Amino acid sequence: MHRVMRTLTVVQHILFGVLTAVCVTRSWSTGAPRVPLVVAAMILIAWYAVGLRWSARSTDRSAGFSGVGEGSPQARWWLVGLVACWLALVLVSAENVWLAFSLWLLIPHFLPVRWAAVLSLAVLAVVIWRPWFATGDLSVAEAIGPAIGAMFAFALSRGQHQLVRDAIERQRLVDSLVRAQDEMAALHDELAAAQRESGVLQERGRLSRDIHDTLAQGFSSIVLLARGRSVVAGERDLNQLLNQIESTASANLVEARSVVGALAPTSLSDHGLTQALGRILEALETETGIRTELRVEGEPLHLPTATEVALLRTAQGALANVRSHSGAGRVVVTLSGLEDRVLLEVLDDGRGFDPDALTERAGAYSLGGYGLPSSRARLRELGGDLELESAPGDGTALSAHLPIGSAT
Repeated sequence: MHRVMRTLTVVQHILFGVLTAVCVTRSWSTGAPRVPLVVAAMILIAWYAVGLRWSARSTDRSAGFSGVGEGSPQARWWLVGLVACWLALVLVSAENVWLAFSLWLLIPHFLPVRWAAVLSLAVLAVVIWRPWFATGDLSVAEAIGPAIGAMFAFALSRGQHQLVRDAIERQRLVDSLVRAQDEMAALHDELAAAQRESGVLQERGRLSRDIHDTLAQGFSSIVLLARGRSVVAGERDLNQLLNQIESTASANLVEARSVVGALAPTSLSDHGLTQALGRILEALETETGIRTELRVEGEPLHLPTATEVALLRTAQGALANVRSHSGAGRVVVTLSGLEDRVLLEVLDDGRGFDPDALTERAGAYSLGGYGLPSSRARLRELGGDLELESAPGDGTALSAHLPIGSAT
């Protein structure tokens, strides 16, 4: 399209040059005053060259004179000057009226349609009037011929002008589309980076929760068992204590490998949630003397692995708090399979605490630690939640629930 516009513009300039040469030559041969003719012709050519210079500075050179800008004061004053130069030549000789064809090609580029039509009619009136003024006679052909030429040139110019406007608009749309594509690509890169960062943060959160719920609690158990050495009565008790420490350390080692590999806990892989809870309670009772009880209610549970992992980790965290903070003598864990969800409850008869003071406490139940927040975050990721009820002297009740299909 730009090549076509440039070609039309070059043809327009050539036509102006040819018409100027023909008109000046005919005026010269018909005896027109030579000095005024040459001066007026030179001024016309120079003024036209000024328009060429302005057009060359345009941001869209393929638009020709349209690049000066429709409606700009600079363009309109240039057009007025060009018409004035043409009128001067017409006054010198009637032969110069035929330069009006170039004017009819130019006028629609610089003015709105209504004003362009008015100025074109004014030029047509001069073209018809000047021969009549020179000879005192005017034939029908001398009036109709210029009118047809004016209409043809005007229509051709408006068509060219509209093509230029359409080409510019299409280029703007293309540029806008390219910018939008670049922005989309940049947003895609940002989204990919954000997703990678989110994945890293999620993995860190998973590791921190798993480490707290498995390794940290296992090490706490080892520390408590080691401290029990000071109260053992004899060699048999000491051997039993060492066996418990070895068993706990071995289980911790296996859990560490599972955490690193993002695998299901070995206790779940080997047996399932109910048996895993039973073994945890058995170990708690053996190591601390706290009486434990596991209750399973409702239909047999067939849960997704992620749901079982979340419930097991929640139970491990709650029982670690019972071991370390509650001073309880008895703890009951209840696993209930409801119609659309599974419920885990951990109830102890320990000293209890004020839940409203969580933010003021240190320890696993504190919102500043990993215990309660990590369990709640794990459950919420799967569409569940965690509730805690306690009061000083009344023990603690922890309730966790998950939808049955949460991990699919």
